[in-house]
Amino acid sequence: MASKRIDGILLKEMFASGAALLVNNRDSVDALNVFPVPDGDTGTNMSQTITSAIKEINAKPYTSVADVAGAAARGALKGARGNSGVILSQILRGFSKALVGHEDIDGPLLAAALRSGANTAYKAVMKPKEGTILTVIRVIAEEAEEALDKQGDVVELFKLVLSVGDAILKRTPEMLPVLKQAGVVDSGGMGLMVIFRGMYAALTGEAVDAVAEEKPDGMAMPGEFVDDHDAIGEIKYGYCTEFIISHPREDMRDADVVRLRRRLERMGDCVLVISDMNVVKVHVHTNEPGKALQYALELGELDAIKIDNMMEERREREAKQAAEAAAKAAEQKDYGIVAVALGDGLTEIFRNLNVDQIVDGGQTMNPSIQDLAKAADATNAKTVFILPNNTNIILAAQQASELTERRVIVLPTKSVPMGISAALAFDPTVSAEENEAAMTEAAEAVHTASITYAVRDTNYDGQEIHEGDIMGMIDNKLSVLGGDIAQVCQDVTGTMVNEDSALITIYYGADTAEADAQALQSALAEQYGDCDVELQQGGQPLYYYLIAVE
Repeated sequence: MASKRIDGILLKEMFASGAALLVNNRDSVDALNVFPVPDGDTGTNMSQTITSAIKEINAKPYTSVADVAGAAARGALKGARGNSGVILSQILRGFSKALVGHEDIDGPLLAAALRSGANTAYKAVMKPKEGTILTVIRVIAEEAEEALDKQGDVVELFKLVLSVGDAILKRTPEMLPVLKQAGVVDSGGMGLMVIFRGMYAALTGEAVDAVAEEKPDGMAMPGEFVDDHDAIGEIKYGYCTEFIISHPREDMRDADVVRLRRRLERMGDCVLVISDMNVVKVHVHTNEPGKALQYALELGELDAIKIDNMMEERREREAKQAAEAAAKAAEQKDYGIVAVALGDGLTEIFRNLNVDQIVDGGQTMNPSIQDLAKAADATNAKTVFILPNNTNIILAAQQASELTERRVIVLPTKSVPMGISAALAFDPTVSAEENEAAMTEAAEAVHTASITYAVRDTNYDGQEIHEGDIMGMIDNKLSVLGGDIAQVCQDVTGTMVNEDSALITIYYGADTAEADAQALQSALAEQYGDCDVELQQGGQPLYYYLIAVE
């Protein structure tokens, strides 16, 4: 008996099943984040990334595994959010590279694709850390390669992927002490295994109780077709033809609908024929729209006929794009700045610093790679400096250069105050290299404290943390725990201030009363008389204060 192979249609179903399972379980993956802050979002970031991949897959009726995997990689890159989402996009990118030129997947090719996915993901991370999603995909790839001598069937090999992946995931706390202290496995690795489990269910035809039954927001599920003429490359069939058979013949049967579909597939592509026997909806790209209508008339009366000349549409679109590009090129400037921030006050501060584009995001919402690339394009500058202002956005910002023709320079700003200092140091009269050095130096001179609350009980870095505790983090590391917001603020400020400190800036959040913020400003001004203490309305969610010392 021949071993089962994965064709393009099945791979598409596998990706959709894996995505649906992750979307349905994203909250449980989010809950594995080590830090008990209210913005743990690995599951959310990974589900949004894979949802973007599914949307791209469903944009055209791909039939080969090379095309399906390539679409998944493109979609994931566009929609990747946070470090976990970017790494997932790189796994899919490597997976697709191994499938180039292939119609279907056998055991050896599956192992090669997994290895390529692991290698590509490792290369994307400057300092790979073991005990993470990277370890999970690497070990899976290694074991899959070793198993080829004994088992080359894709079903058995994918079954091995699950068993090996689950085993290494359970060992991640042994590799990362912070996971062991918190009593959790790596959240990114768990998200990857949820996707693989959903893919295996589609491969074997088994029911998975946890698969989402409803269509997630923004996700096109199997069976849907998204007709995007902009996404079509070379136009082989020039007329987009749509119509409804509104009053079918009384003797019309399923076989008649199937025959119509097959006839259309022989004369065009992007064929969609949906019927409930009371009405038939038809879509096809063809060079013979009249013949398509003639075939359909054999089944009944036609209604809502729509025929678009896609060749003319493209000519008009290309002419418009050329004119817009020429206009933009004429007014293109040398430098642009993109900053990531969330909160009306922080947004206004960056605007006042002449930052060109501000992307919504930060601790509670990581923008996608495509969001950042679009913002870079919108600056209409030759060189664009991106201020990620969050450790979980830096990797996505670094990948944004792949989606834009601008020269992108990502500055290592890990907090909004660091981004503000970097923006202040920008000088439009000097070179990009000089600006990069000066802006980086200014950012790194800032220490930032973030004050929020714990969302659950846990143990972190030897400290018992209880739900509702006030957490003071300095440069993204837990420094102070307490029960009073003002006292935690004073404690973390005391840790940051030294004899060289000259400025303390307080950014108060959306959940903090202005009177409380003013009281804190007065207390710090009295305690640190040698420092200027400034108060700014930040408006950031979930974080009571951001305090910068420089």
